[in-house]
Amino acid sequence: MPRLAIGIEYDGTSFCGWQRQEHAGSIQAAVEAAVSAVADEPVAVNAAGRTDAGVHATAQVAHFDTRAVRNLRSWLLGINSNLPRAVTLTWVREVPAGFDARYSATARTYRYLILNRTARPALRRDRVWWVASGLTLAPMQAAAAELLGEHDFSAFRAAQCQARSPRRDLQRLAVDRRGDFIVVECRANAFLHHMVRNIVGSLVRVGRGEADPSWLGEVLRGRDRRSAGMTAPACGLYLTAVHYPARFDLPAPAAGCPGDL
Repeated sequence: MPRLAIGIEYDGTSFCGWQRQEHAGSIQAAVEAAVSAVADEPVAVNAAGRTDAGVHATAQVAHFDTRAVRNLRSWLLGINSNLPRAVTLTWVREVPAGFDARYSATARTYRYLILNRTARPALRRDRVWWVASGLTLAPMQAAAAELLGEHDFSAFRAAQCQARSPRRDLQRLAVDRRGDFIVVECRANAFLHHMVRNIVGSLVRVGRGEADPSWLGEVLRGRDRRSAGMTAPACGLYLTAVHYPARFDLPAPAAGCPGDL
């Protein structure tokens, strides 16, 4: 049975998250319904990451198996014609049977957008975290350096996290200012539930001058979620890349997204 991989872009504002839920609209349910309509058979779709309610993606990756025979263009156009406007496929590829969108991934990249200005956002109101108070970039960058590497990230893990181990390899944590925006980019082999949002909430505390950069290292070593900063809102978070071995020959995520920030 052929296995297909797909790239998905979505605005998560009106969804309960990726994962299918019985009494709420999920991105997974919308994609499965659209794929099943084109395949003319029930199809289950499995993704690289189960993003939370309100979280967006520019480069989610998923896979599905089907007996249906369609060319790749027909899959792409047919599925998109059956999806809600907030969700779209950006590519479709046939992959080996051993490919798994989740378990074949070697790393994931998330980007978090903070609008740091006095005036509230209008066009981006559901796509950024608005922080009106001034944030100082240099302390946030110094604090971010405290978290790089492989560590026990229990201090940045949600209470409902189901991961077996809290150890993760944080390969990149960059904090940059671009005009009124502060962009936090995180790359790791995998993430704990709310890990990025909890890190961002802690970085903002440092940026406000409420804690020194070294405090973040102390929080990490203390492994106590109660000692870290707040959980940043979901609306500013984007899944921007899922990384795979070159042998799968999947399309590279678009550079500069989201919104070229």
